[in-house]
Amino acid sequence: MPPAACSPRIQCVIKAQHYFVKGLIEIPVIGSDEVFSWGVWVSLSRENFSRAADLWDKPGRESEKPYVGWLTTELATYAPSTINLKTNVHTRPIGERPLIELEPTDHLLAVEQRAGITRDRVREIAETVLHSTNSALHDEHEDAH
Repeated sequence: MPPAACSPRIQCVIKAQHYFVKGLIEIPVIGSDEVFSWGVWVSLSRENFSRAADLWDKPGRESEKPYVGWLTTELATYAPSTINLKTNVHTRPIGERPLIELEPTDHLLAVEQRAGITRDRVREIAETVLHSTNSALHDEHEDAH
């Protein structure tokens, strides 16, 4: 994706046809006040993206109704795929990333967002993500030789 197509804020337009915002899927950690957050990209319709962009720097934007979107980030710790899960994008106060609420389905990610996860599950996710990142870096290093 060309650097000029994406704002360092959290908005992205590709070829004037695809519109994305970056937000957080927040999952409560059971037995604590903490949340586990996934940073994800969600596609929006042109109309919803334009509306969100118009309000981006305006106080009170958090009172805007949620925008329907589709998850475009593959979270490797989940099967089946997280691509194209239906979402609601909740705008929050200026300076905060939008909250991404998944449609309440039986997909594990949606279930975890509603029911919460244990600290053991947080560790499991972290280990999986760190292992896959380290494997990718190792593969790149091997390919360079």
